Amino acid sequence: MLFTEPTFLFLFLPVLLGLYFLRGSREHAAYANWLLLVASVIFYAAGGGAFTYLMLGSIAFNYWMAIGVDRVHGTPAASRRLVFAVTVNLVVLGIFKYANFFADNLNALLTIAHAAPITIPRVLLPIGISFFTFHAISYVIDVSRRDATAQKSPVHAALYLLLFPQLIAGPIIRYRDIADQLARRTVSIDDVAYGVRRFVIGLAKKVLIANIVAGPADKIFALPAAELSTAHAWLGIVCYTLQIYFDFSGYSDMAIGLGRMFGFRFPENFRWPYVAASVTDFWRRWHISLSTWFRDYLYIPLGGNRVSPGRRYGNLVTVFFLCGLWHGASWNFVIWGLWHGSFLVIERVHSGIRNPIPSPIRNPQSTIRNDEGVLAWPIWPHVYTLIVVMTGWVFFRAETLPEAITFLKAIAGLTTAAPTTYTVAWYLTPELWLALAAGTIGSSPWVPTLAARLEKANAWGLPLLNTAALMALLVLSVMSMAARTYSPFIYFRF
Repeated sequence: MLFTEPTFLFLFLPVLLGLYFLRGSREHAAYANWLLLVASVIFYAAGGGAFTYLMLGSIAFNYWMAIGVDRVHGTPAASRRLVFAVTVNLVVLGIFKYANFFADNLNALLTIAHAAPITIPRVLLPIGISFFTFHAISYVIDVSRRDATAQKSPVHAALYLLLFPQLIAGPIIRYRDIADQLARRTVSIDDVAYGVRRFVIGLAKKVLIANIVAGPADKIFALPAAELSTAHAWLGIVCYTLQIYFDFSGYSDMAIGLGRMFGFRFPENFRWPYVAASVTDFWRRWHISLSTWFRDYLYIPLGGNRVSPGRRYGNLVTVFFLCGLWHGASWNFVIWGLWHGSFLVIERVHSGIRNPIPSPIRNPQSTIRNDEGVLAWPIWPHVYTLIVVMTGWVFFRAETLPEAITFLKAIAGLTTAAPTTYTVAWYLTPELWLALAAGTIGSSPWVPTLAARLEKANAWGLPLLNTAALMALLVLSVMSMAARTYSPFIYFRF
């Protein structure tokens, strides 16, 4: 079930909110948790089908393993149980996500050796498996580290792993950040209003920008190599650069908004990554919950900044190799991860950055103030960062490595394209121009900065203007949804 489906918007969500606030109380605990748990199972089953049993099995396994680790804390048995829990989670992820990838690569080697290939059935990928697996691993590890207490209530533990707003595509939430909210939370009118506003903004990002630029991006990346001109390639990668940001950040906005409607406060997952002045800064702003997960559960255990420079650089490349592999079972994703990891190492060597996997920016208001300076001169660090990021997106989007290389050659002007009916001007419809303009403006903090200044100046009519703009976005989004075909979120396949 997509957040952008009429079934969700006009049936599932209104009915759930009505039942949630049926008792008229601002405080929510046992009844609300049971309701959300049942709703989350229904939500996942609508798209996950029989894989719902896998999800429930994962929840039961990690619930008991966390309790088991907690009971023998400080003993060798605790370490063994932790290793067993993490191993089982990774094996399950590996079977469903990487079995076909490893089989295909093994068969390629067997072919070179003139040996008979192996045959395994094609394994379907359960929706959201990477996200709920990382949630489960972080939960058991935090219990082992005493950063969290093992949850004795199966309802609370299941709701943490299954809560529908963040279940499919994050953000990846630490149990310690949400444990108190699971036990009891208060929902005010302001919370609901903020949640609705954030949800509508995320919906507009997905429907009015990401879905529109996705059309040209998909068509251009599917062009035969002979028809791919430099202008086509640049338009395709610009469209995809905007698509993936507004698609994923739009989902995160909707997840954060939905969580707030039910009294949960989820961490931010994006901070205008395309205004970053370095690749290091980009990863402070892009998919924050994933980069901090890899930092806390992989980079630091490997030694963090406590080891020699050579080991640090090697660990950093290892982390981003695995980050790329986490995104998908393809060498293109591996290259994408290594591409970013290499530039993080280069930047660290060049400027002496202390922490190569940076901490996220915590304060939204300070971020806005900082980004006012980021948007000023010098411009070249931003240009360099965008070139690195957009080059990486070619590997991320292309289906195969040869396709990615061909696309990069076209971007660099190293190919000669045959004439085609579908010229660049054919793609540049008024609708696309509007989406490109909105995407360029919306990927920077200009609008929030202006709104903050107007609010500080107590500008007359600002609340009315905000409400009117929000209603316009909602109406336009619903109209666009009705006119377009099914368009899932990009990160659903991870």
